[in-house]
Amino acid sequence: MKWLGAIILIIITTFIGLEYSTRLKSRPKHIHQIKNALLILEAEILYSQTKIKDAFETISKQIPNPTKELFYASAKDLSTNKLHLFEIWENNVQRYIERSALTEKEKEILLQFGKTLGQYDMTQQQKQLAVTNNHLHRLLQEAEALRDQYANIAKSLGVLSGVFIVLLLI
Repeated sequence: MKWLGAIILIIITTFIGLEYSTRLKSRPKHIHQIKNALLILEAEILYSQTKIKDAFETISKQIPNPTKELFYASAKDLSTNKLHLFEIWENNVQRYIERSALTEKEKEILLQFGKTLGQYDMTQQQKQLAVTNNHLHRLLQEAEALRDQYANIAKSLGVLSGVFIVLLLI
């Protein structure tokens, strides 16, 4: 019975290490998706002069999940809800952050961007998109460094911590 408990403990800590490693690997991908989505948004708003709702729909067709869901839900909410754009954006960003590997830092940047979305003329909106993209670029570099440094360590640490705890308890 002890050995069964020990094996279960090692399996649980291994999965915790794998989950953390997966989040470290997914975060740069998700930041990159957001950056690509903002580039599409810039092109749609500034050059095609598309409405925000239509731009969100276009983005949702071109970007993979989970970022696709953010823009799809926002476009859907814009056509059905009577809420302001920022309230819709804020609600969808909150849901998106929960499903993605992004952190509070990215959430704050997206919320700050949402406050400016649709509030300015084209030139100012382009500047806001550039500022947001610069912040995301910085966070992308940080996320890649963390991934490179800790992803493999997290996997190993999960297994080793389980073995260590089992040895302490035996």
